[in-house]
Amino acid sequence: MRKQLKTALVLALGLAAAAGADTSTLPPPPADLGLPAAVTEAMQGIDAGRISAHVRFLADDELEGRGPGVRGGDIAAKYIASQFAQYGLKPAGDDGSYFQNVNFVGVQAQPGTSFTLKPAGGDAVQLKLRDDFVVSNQTQGETADIDAPVVFVGYGIDAPEYQWDDYKGVDVKGKVVLIIVNQPPSKDPKFFTGEALTYYGRWMYKFEEAARKGAIGAMVIHRTDLASYPWDVVRSSWSNEQVYLADDKEPKLQAAAWIQLEVAQILLSKAGLNLEDQIALAGTREFKAVELPVRLQAHVVSKIRRFQSPNVVAMLPGSDKGTPKQALFYTAHYDHLGIDPTMAGDNIYNGAVDNGTGCGILLELAHAYSQMKDKPPHPVYFASVTAEEKGLLGSRYLGGHPPIPAAQIGLDLNYDAIKPLGPPESVTVTGAERTSFYPELEKTAKAFHYEIEPDANPGAGHYYRSDHFSFARFGVPAFSIGSGIKYTGHPKEWGKAQEDDYTANRYHRPGDEWTPQMDFSTDAALARFGLALGWEELLAPDTVSWQAGDEFEAARKKSMKPQ
Repeated sequence: MRKQLKTALVLALGLAAAAGADTSTLPPPPADLGLPAAVTEAMQGIDAGRISAHVRFLADDELEGRGPGVRGGDIAAKYIASQFAQYGLKPAGDDGSYFQNVNFVGVQAQPGTSFTLKPAGGDAVQLKLRDDFVVSNQTQGETADIDAPVVFVGYGIDAPEYQWDDYKGVDVKGKVVLIIVNQPPSKDPKFFTGEALTYYGRWMYKFEEAARKGAIGAMVIHRTDLASYPWDVVRSSWSNEQVYLADDKEPKLQAAAWIQLEVAQILLSKAGLNLEDQIALAGTREFKAVELPVRLQAHVVSKIRRFQSPNVVAMLPGSDKGTPKQALFYTAHYDHLGIDPTMAGDNIYNGAVDNGTGCGILLELAHAYSQMKDKPPHPVYFASVTAEEKGLLGSRYLGGHPPIPAAQIGLDLNYDAIKPLGPPESVTVTGAERTSFYPELEKTAKAFHYEIEPDANPGAGHYYRSDHFSFARFGVPAFSIGSGIKYTGHPKEWGKAQEDDYTANRYHRPGDEWTPQMDFSTDAALARFGLALGWEELLAPDTVSWQAGDEFEAARKKSMKPQ
């Protein structure tokens, strides 16, 4: 095994031009942005082959799916740190190292776990783990036994700014809440931001709010069109170990669960209610939470693992005199889903696209900056974070414990799952329009001849599903750079078909593997774009801010106040 790993490492370090990765197919970087010649030269030097080589190594079977706190994840972290060191970047982690160690608790439901729906009258319904439900004990105990009534609370949202409270008039302390995924439907941008999903619609918020209200359990109803991903994605993600920050003092649930739509239909029918009618009613102000004549009898058996897993953080100093005012961050998560021991055949979640590609881009950007003749005007940080797949936990810790105060961070540019499909002609930058930086972004995209695509599925809440969100929660302007669906030589329909195929067949599945057919010119192009955007931020006369009234504006203002 060590010999195989050594061979893979040699391949990663030596493949300067992997198959299918030809940066020469890209047009030269635009010369009309007014950037220093050294920056344009660095953009030109960004190489698709090096990105491909990084992805090939990180997605190798020997890294066992890069689960956090296990052998493969630790190897990935050390590999990324070794690259930072090779480029001459300064450590920005703990105790003069590249590693910011984060304490976690892993919780994995075991086969003895059971859920039974017990109606006041009629037969009990025994649910099947993985097929009907998935669950995690957030309180981190080895066992939890629940026998409690189920309360249907609609979307499970308490949002004073929208005069909306699904918990009004009902006491859920010691009970189990049944919740619809997503948020009340709206086309009014002043009501839950219209069609764009807010954090209130995310499953993470649902569990957090249920625990704050005193519930001991919560069951989120999965429906593919509302969740924007099929049950298989929920099953694969939640059948593996769920991970929590060890020092998180927020209230937790004994049973944080997802249930299949069909299960919810059965549950509501026991109360003489129709699920689709109740979902429709829950989207109106006429909805009132109701305690159902059904109890959940649950026995949750968990395997507990306490461990550390690091964020990997490096820094290139700027030419600031005195305290830095607008440092730049680039981020990408290196973890994936690890190995599923219950799965027959190929059970390694290699995570080539998600997120070997983001790491490859991050490393190539670090290489480009380190080779640049001109020193940046402010510090540039490169952070590859852990436990993204477990709920953005590594970046959440980094956002709360940054190497410099949040007020000194001007912008975070994040990369996550950039499909290697060839030279792009469109990009996605969802959330950038919420910042004062957007005019610069539009100018830069125009210079690159990139169309900025609007979020094709605003109801999916993409902004809240990657690591930039963790920075935004602490007030730092942040967004992800992604490819659109228009690629050179192909109509948009082709790009959409590739997107759909990946989501249906490889996303969060063992099939997300590196192949020689991948064309990493996509990733090289977006690395160039990100370098240009980053330098524009570094040159800006003022630090980036959120648009007035944005949900993160208050956190930004708070971070700016003298401590």
